[in-house]
Amino acid sequence: MTLKLAFTLEQRSDHFCGHFSAMASPCEILIDGMDRQLAHIITQAAVNECQRIEQKYSRYLPSNLMQRINTSNGKPVAIDDETFRLLSFADSCYQLSDGLFDISSGVLRQAWRFDGSDNIPSHEQISKLLPLIGWPHIIFDQQHITLPKGFELDFGGIGKEYAVDCVAKICHQLNPTQSVLVNFGGDIQVTQPRAKQGFWQIGIEDPNSQQDANKVLRIASGGLATSGDARRFLLKNNKRYGHILNPKTGYPIEDAPRSVTVAAEHCIQSGLLATLALLQGAEAEAFLKQQEVKYWCYR
Repeated sequence: MTLKLAFTLEQRSDHFCGHFSAMASPCEILIDGMDRQLAHIITQAAVNECQRIEQKYSRYLPSNLMQRINTSNGKPVAIDDETFRLLSFADSCYQLSDGLFDISSGVLRQAWRFDGSDNIPSHEQISKLLPLIGWPHIIFDQQHITLPKGFELDFGGIGKEYAVDCVAKICHQLNPTQSVLVNFGGDIQVTQPRAKQGFWQIGIEDPNSQQDANKVLRIASGGLATSGDARRFLLKNNKRYGHILNPKTGYPIEDAPRSVTVAAEHCIQSGLLATLALLQGAEAEAFLKQQEVKYWCYR
């Protein structure tokens, strides 16, 4: 039996805010206007969709699709259209990044635990996992996917942003005349401009500062996503190891910014560009300038 996620609904001066926890993040749905019944319906729909995606694709839950794929031992696993689309997007990410964005690299979590400690894995631990990484070895079509024995997939690099976009789409269908902001742990999508103000205000944290938010943005519509090491890192001998790993070496990317935030049309695009920028290391800002997108970068 699936347990339903609980949520709270808070009335503010000119909008409602639904709160719940999912995908290891605090989640909120901001609904413009003062219709409590509609706000409750929208928040419940958002919770349901978020829970559906998490239960299907989380690598931490037993007996779901991801577990069947990751324990298939070289045998084909049946997939649906949604999974095929996600896999196709992951393939595009791999091609665009010259192999640096590789969802088969999730197996490295067996060695790395980014918990703020100084527990750096040994070279031997990492080396034995490298042969189990390589997107070109994954075979899939619209009906099935086949992983070599020992391989695993991890949608963590795109899953939360995908959920944000899916939830935002449902919110817009339920409320096509008013703005809704979907925020899952800082990954954001706004459906349309607000009726009066025209925008929502969003704070961006500087990971080098103790303040909650150092820059406040106005966002009328579109996506916003942040990638960085503010909460997921290791620290040893005054060297900080961020959680963005190079699948070719098994080690964190060197000289990457502490944090990158990108604005784009959709949250999943913003998240991809933010992560691709970090994967460029010292060339992160040069990469972002080439993309001609709005971004905020902290080193």
